[in-house]
Amino acid sequence: VQLVESGGGLVQPGGSLKLSCAASGFSLDSYAIGWFLQAPGKEREGVLCISSGDRPTYFANSVKGRFTISRDNGQNTVYLQMNSLKAEDTAVYYCAADWGEGCPEYVYEYGYWGQGTHVTVSS
Repeated sequence: VQLVESGGGLVQPGGSLKLSCAASGFSLDSYAIGWFLQAPGKEREGVLCISSGDRPTYFANSVKGRFTISRDNGQNTVYLQMNSLKAEDTAVYYCAADWGEGCPEYVYEYGYWGQGTHVTVSS
């Protein structure tokens, strides 16, 4: 059972990135998938989640209108589209999976985690 994030990198303010969370060893379609970020020196916090029924839940008001989440069950992958990026979005981004319908809000509620992908927003 594994989650692998990809798509991070260096981007200028105002730019876009699309992160991917690919699963192997299990099927994502029965799981809620959350995206979390961890900035240097800070705790991991929730950004956005998609339920197994494809309903998004925003954990961070700061990303509303800029970030969207989607899933492709055929590819067993969940995506985080990040637009209008700001310096304060700089962090390591993690995806996590929780079996069931709803989107848990807290880190400890997710059973599976990826290794993270770095996003740096800087000019």
